[in-house]
Amino acid sequence: MAVEPLSQKEIEERLAELPGWSVDGDRLARSYRLGSHFAATAMVVHIAQVQEELNHHSDLTLGYNTVSLAVNTHSVGGAVTELDFDLARRVEDLAPGHGAN
Repeated sequence: MAVEPLSQKEIEERLAELPGWSVDGDRLARSYRLGSHFAATAMVVHIAQVQEELNHHSDLTLGYNTVSLAVNTHSVGGAVTELDFDLARRVEDLAPGHGAN
């Protein structure tokens, strides 16, 4: 099945299930503040692993104790798609304090 851009309504419905995520320009985006630089670095490594598994990659930025992601789907002209939300859900699952163990 081909990947299709989501409508504004579909994006809003999915965002309601992902507190902290938003649309920034034409990308799905989220930032996390962690307890230390080491924790932030570890999160980046885990996100990179998820991105490889999904074969869908975000712009990923590591700060001192922050991690920021911004993603859209290049194959459909840079629109937000279900692939972006799949990645967002997986990141939420591993984020400290957001359901991760």
